[in-house]
Amino acid sequence: MKDAKITYLTDVALITCVVATGRGDAVIAAARAMGAAGALVHHARGIGPRERLGLLGIAIEAEKDVVSILVATDYQDVVFEAVYRAADLHAPGAGMAYITPVERMATYIPREVLATLSDHGDMA
Repeated sequence: MKDAKITYLTDVALITCVVATGRGDAVIAAARAMGAAGALVHHARGIGPRERLGLLGIAIEAEKDVVSILVATDYQDVVFEAVYRAADLHAPGAGMAYITPVERMATYIPREVLATLSDHGDMA
């Protein structure tokens, strides 16, 4: 085993935004402009009150983009506001966004970054 020690990040939030297919790119661009490193996009099908307009009231499946963005809690509010505006969530039926606190997260962190964080006392 290379390094058995796991470094946990505890000041992380998950921003999730559900929008119509094709709107996910605008959400990602807005999040990246505010400093988010990246995002995960997946496609989903949604059913809601607006989709019950098909023939004989049968539900019509609506395709959605679900964008998940991990950000430091210090930046969650500015990224969330940028995502909200980019997705036009003020309009009815445009989608939704929410923030979920992340208890802890683990990923590869370069040794140089770890050394810098520990020097500043920023390690969780």
